[in-house]
Amino acid sequence: MDDDSTRNFPDNFLWGAASAAYQIEGAWNVDGKGPSIWDAFSKLPGKTFRGSNGDVAVDHYHRFEEDVALMAELGLRAYRFSIAWARIYPDGHGTVNEAGLAFYDRLIDCLRAHGIEPIVTLYHWDVPLALVDAYGAWESRRIVADFDRYATTLFKRYGDRVKYWISLNEQNEDTRRAFVDGLHPPAVQDRKRFYAANHHAFLANATVIRSFRALVPDGRIGPSLAYAPAYPASCRPEDVLAFEDAEEQTSNWWLDVYVHGRYPRAAWHALARQGVAPTLLDGDEALLAAARPDFLGVNYYRSQCFAANGPDGVGGGPINTTGQKGTTPARGVPGYYKTAPNPFVETTHWDWEIDPVGLRIGLRRLTSRYGLPLLITENGLGDFDTVSDDDQIHDANRIAYLRSHVDQCRLAIEDGVDLMGYCVWSFTDVLSWLNGYQKRYGLVYVDRDEQDPRELRRIRKDSFHWYRAVIASNGRHLAT
Repeated sequence: MDDDSTRNFPDNFLWGAASAAYQIEGAWNVDGKGPSIWDAFSKLPGKTFRGSNGDVAVDHYHRFEEDVALMAELGLRAYRFSIAWARIYPDGHGTVNEAGLAFYDRLIDCLRAHGIEPIVTLYHWDVPLALVDAYGAWESRRIVADFDRYATTLFKRYGDRVKYWISLNEQNEDTRRAFVDGLHPPAVQDRKRFYAANHHAFLANATVIRSFRALVPDGRIGPSLAYAPAYPASCRPEDVLAFEDAEEQTSNWWLDVYVHGRYPRAAWHALARQGVAPTLLDGDEALLAAARPDFLGVNYYRSQCFAANGPDGVGGGPINTTGQKGTTPARGVPGYYKTAPNPFVETTHWDWEIDPVGLRIGLRRLTSRYGLPLLITENGLGDFDTVSDDDQIHDANRIAYLRSHVDQCRLAIEDGVDLMGYCVWSFTDVLSWLNGYQKRYGLVYVDRDEQDPRELRRIRKDSFHWYRAVIASNGRHLAT
């Protein structure tokens, strides 16, 4: 690659990496932490790959100083992590847990001491179990006040040191798996409950953004979406219509509300006809419209093709959690769209399309539709990694994936996209919710498996050294 062609990353570009509390921290019942919904759900037989859970995870709670030292060696400019709600409020509300607040004080101060910008995610799927038991968590409007109380506590405690915040992570993906596919807790298939829970999350998102404006006026906040740009499976008009419906119902439904405070018209009318549209109360629309974010977080892993789906066609259902390529069935919404293979791109072992150009396409679409700065909050390759006889991890596939996607970021910036930064998912290997520890994303290998945490030894992968060179050159050197 011609190094001169990659000189357009801004000098203040946030080269980062990301994680989430439940997937790395462990210490699930330590120092006053209450149980989250995932602490309970992952213990149910058959719900996760080989019964894996986050009780220990990669023990970041006790090893964060070691991990931050590795981040500094890597040269990270930013580190995105989530705060465990139940570590701050064990019962979801009520009495705050000072030990939980103090842990994140130490982490934030350690990051800043190493020159690493903390990017804090308020919520990454681990709602306190007490709120599930009390009123169904996101299925009740009561969660809006509880989430705002929790967020306000964090803004007051850390707002002097944390200037970048993610309000909600992948609301679309978590709720779809929870209420459409029946895979995440509460593991049901009920589209009425799906849209109701999402509406409550929208209200919560708007409420905490309003609170943030008053408490951290010099900070920036926005939600993060799992964004997979839609393509039509063919030029057949029915497939193009399916693509339009899919883009509106899988992406714009969330983004339009986040940014414009209103639901997309065609999708709303479709849901109203089906009797599954959420209930709007007086004041809802005004609240949503007043909470325009400062930026949009983009979690990009793949694009997806869509074809027409008959009224009796496929709906939600299982996904590939084993890494056995080719085992993912078509999924969709009867009467509207279903997923279809894309013959022009390769796929991962978990059947995710590898489409770096799709990232550029997506960033351009988001820029044209919403006109906000963008932050890539997740991008990475889940793969099987092997430790060689000389104690190395030669993850050439991951380097190729990351290199091609970073290059498309460069091209998107040339297209006029206001891109704030790029966070690799993930810094260390993590627990992959339904896929256990075999599906590895990290730049740093953690030596454990589903049953045995062993010594949790950290090993730098080849991708670690590659990314260090990228950061040091501010994106000018992408070759190995």
